[in-house]
Amino acid sequence: MNREREIYKVTLVGSAANVLLTVFKFVAGIVGHSAAMTADAIHSLSDLLTDAVVLLSVHISSKPEDRDHDYGHGKYETLATTFIGFALAAVAVGIGWKAVEALLLWYGGGTLEAPGMLALWAALVSIILKELVYQYTVRRGRDLDSPAVEANAWHHRSDAFSSLGTLAGIGGAILLGDRWAVLDPIAGLVVTTFILRVAYRLLKQGLNELLEASLPDEVEKEILDVVSAFPDVSDPHHLRTRRIGSRYAIELHIRMDGTLSLAVTHARACEIEQALKNRFGNHTHITLHVEPKK
Repeated sequence: MNREREIYKVTLVGSAANVLLTVFKFVAGIVGHSAAMTADAIHSLSDLLTDAVVLLSVHISSKPEDRDHDYGHGKYETLATTFIGFALAAVAVGIGWKAVEALLLWYGGGTLEAPGMLALWAALVSIILKELVYQYTVRRGRDLDSPAVEANAWHHRSDAFSSLGTLAGIGGAILLGDRWAVLDPIAGLVVTTFILRVAYRLLKQGLNELLEASLPDEVEKEILDVVSAFPDVSDPHHLRTRRIGSRYAIELHIRMDGTLSLAVTHARACEIEQALKNRFGNHTHITLHVEPKK
């Protein structure tokens, strides 16, 4: 399976949905007089931009090691995840700002125009379509072990959350009459909190990887378990780990009998490296340092 081609396929499916929804939502927001739906359309537009970022980053990150990148280009995928987090946060702030402006207008005695039925239908279609795209994208992202694709999947789901809040606000405003048109911007404010939570999770993941955070404790324990399974190897120590895009990087010191020949210890080190690659992927970067037993 060509990983890059599969990621392109997944992302383009999401892009097609985003194009349809962006146009539909903008029309529904303007014609249906819904501030929440117009904000939702801007969210869908941001999805299109992040799709482009994912495609570009995966194209670069799939390149092999070269003279200037000894560890490959995997960090570009991490950079895309971080960018998507920032994009989501910016979208959330924009939606929240518009909602606050409308609420202040209402609080000051101003009149808010009630949204129309077209906006309600647009929210309903968006929820269904975006949840389907999320389920497809997150499953493929996990299969392909792509943080950027998984991050983009959450961008799709945040759009579904956004439309869910929009649906509640528009539906309430329509059913309860003009007096309750304020429910539309209130829904926009609720949507903001959902999106900010997703943005925080993605930013935390992306920045941790960019700042060389260690792999989770359970992964490091698994690494030590794989190494300790070799009977002539003892005291695995000085374990250092990090993630490079979809790949792991592992550095580790081990001890072996000092009377063994260099050929034997080298062969054992190669076996350990292969065992780790069998567990964590053939592209895992492994550095083993063999020391004599004390």
